[in-house]
This record gives sequence, C-alpha cells and structure tokens, in this order.
Amino acid sequence: MAFKYIVVAVIAAAITLFALQNSAPTALRFLIWQLDAVPLATIMLVSVALGVVLVGVPLLVGRWRLRSRLRALESRLGAEATAVGEQDLARDIPERGRRPERGPAEREAISHL
Repeated sequence: MAFKYIVVAVIAAAITLFALQNSAPTALRFLIWQLDAVPLATIMLVSVALGVVLVGVPLLVGRWRLRSRLRALESRLGAEATAVGEQDLARDIPERGRRPERGPAEREAISHL
C-alpha cells in the first residue's frame, strides 16, 4: 500500500516539475472561445486534473454500486444463516415425551447386547 503512495508521489512530482519548466505563455483556443497568454504549466496541470476527475468519477460510482450490492448480499446471507440455524436448532431439540432418534452406530451397539 505504501508503495502505491510512493509511485503516485513520484509521478505527481514529475508532472509538477515538467509543468513548471514549461511556463511559456500560450494562446488557448477552443471553438469560439479564446484566451491569450495563458502559462503552459496552467494548461497542463488543469488538463491532468480534468483527466483525474474524468477517470475517477466513474470508478467511484462503480465502487459505490459494488459496495451497495455487497451489503445487500451480506444481509441476505445473514438472514439465510439465521433461518438455517433456527431449523437446525428446532431439529436438535427433542419434543416433550419423545425420545431422540438413535443413529446407526447406537442401534448396532444395542443390537449386540
């Protein structure tokens, strides 16, 4: 886990250094929209930030859906386990006045007496 943070920190430092070393003013044009003398570093950092957001949001939505499904399945499993446990408990408790059934080994031991 710590290795991932180190890799991310190194990549972030490299992007920052690259952007800061390329700080020449640049004209920015998109369709009819135009900005003059925008530092190249600003354009690159904003582009990286937008890329992170565009990739991160769908990943977060998918993760949220998976967690929701996991919680639903865990609660369903708990309910099933409780139901199975109640059935086992009801089967293990003998009714009043009734002897519990003997297994094959017990029957065989009694027949040999």
